[in-house]
Amino acid sequence: MPSPIASAAPLGRGAKDKSPGRLIFISVLVATMGALAFGYDTGIIAGALPFMTLPADQGGLGLNAVSEGMITAALIVGAAFGSLASGYLSDRFGRRLTLRLLSLLFIAGAIGTATAPSITLMVVARFILGIAVGGGSATVPVFIGEIAGPKRRAPLVSRNELMIVSGQLLAYVLSALMAALLHSNGIWRYMLAIAAVPGVLLLVGTFFVPASPRWLAHRGRFDEAREVLERLRDSPEDAKREVDEMKAQDAQAKKSRVPARELLRQGWVLKLLLIGIGLGFTAQFTGVNAFMYYTPIILKHTGMGTNAALTATIGNGVVSVIATLLGIWAIARYGRRSLLMTGLTVVVLAQLALGSVLLLMPQNLTQSYAALGCILVFLLFMQMCIAPVYWLLMSELFPMQVRGLLTGTAVSMQWIFNATVAFAFPLTLEALGNSTFYIFAAINVGSLLFVYFCLPETRGKSLEQIEKHMKKEL
Repeated sequence: MPSPIASAAPLGRGAKDKSPGRLIFISVLVATMGALAFGYDTGIIAGALPFMTLPADQGGLGLNAVSEGMITAALIVGAAFGSLASGYLSDRFGRRLTLRLLSLLFIAGAIGTATAPSITLMVVARFILGIAVGGGSATVPVFIGEIAGPKRRAPLVSRNELMIVSGQLLAYVLSALMAALLHSNGIWRYMLAIAAVPGVLLLVGTFFVPASPRWLAHRGRFDEAREVLERLRDSPEDAKREVDEMKAQDAQAKKSRVPARELLRQGWVLKLLLIGIGLGFTAQFTGVNAFMYYTPIILKHTGMGTNAALTATIGNGVVSVIATLLGIWAIARYGRRSLLMTGLTVVVLAQLALGSVLLLMPQNLTQSYAALGCILVFLLFMQMCIAPVYWLLMSELFPMQVRGLLTGTAVSMQWIFNATVAFAFPLTLEALGNSTFYIFAAINVGSLLFVYFCLPETRGKSLEQIEKHMKKEL
């Protein structure tokens, strides 16, 4: 029996894999190393910041509220550029090669942040790391969505979100363990250096996974696409059916083929792009990353100590992983719209509850745990009903001809919204106090209305069927 690595020839040539599920599992596992790095890099800053704020002579970088926001937001601004650039690269050179290039940036960025001697160089290194994070966030869901069939697409793409929150959980656990065991103010450098590991795994893994069959078909390489699909599907008939569907779509597109620039001006495509951008706003202005980046700081404001706050933050990661597993189950059974609206409703209630706890309860241990409870309820529904649906929709909303570009653009805007929240949150909290959480609640009411009135349902359709449906309905 061939080994998993041997069976995963880059373009699907040679002996056919007798276990399509195994090859899909390997491909998804490799691709989601980018998501693991994404999660770790965004989560580890929560554990590193309390030590980085110490003066330089005590092992920190002497951060204040402004430099704290800059360092946190630098990765996110880089991610906006990375997701936009990766959209072009993945359309031009393929999803797999793009992931390989991004893995090198993951490694370089992790080493740069771990060794940065000043705030300026830390911001630069975090920006480079952000390019990799953003590129991975745009490319990984598309790659998984294109190798999965209609029945498997929802749970497989949702594994991208599972790996993101697993990376965040890993970051929280390592932060707490290092703080408890190493007793050194310079441990934040070790925390950041570990981010290179998933980058190395992604780099190695890209040499053992197939190219995207839909990208191959889009480039006119239908024989290669069929060879890959025969190894990814349960039967040759299933592979042939998919290739025939792609050929039919390609033939129809050629009859009315328009250059990509003209396609981008068509009303239905612009509406899809605006919906994608709106979904990014919806996901980020829930305030999720205010909690992911700043939960230790929020809890410290209630009187909790640094080590206790870092340990309590592990709850964020545990709840996020459990919620994502529940989301993978739910997303295969319920519509995208209903999950999003359920999640947003509970998010609004959790934000109102958190603001009330912080404003009305006396500062003591009871307040600390009540605040943590509100955060965990928020994260349960955010990671179960909103985040996995967002990444799934990014893999399936846009037409094949410009899928990478539009996904990259929409995800790029999502990162800009993320950066806005990350940079503004500590400043807003400093200026307005705990009323900040009421502002989030009001914004989320608007997001709920946007989903209700604007988002089409895509459940149960192939990528080709979704494209036809969107062109007809929008």
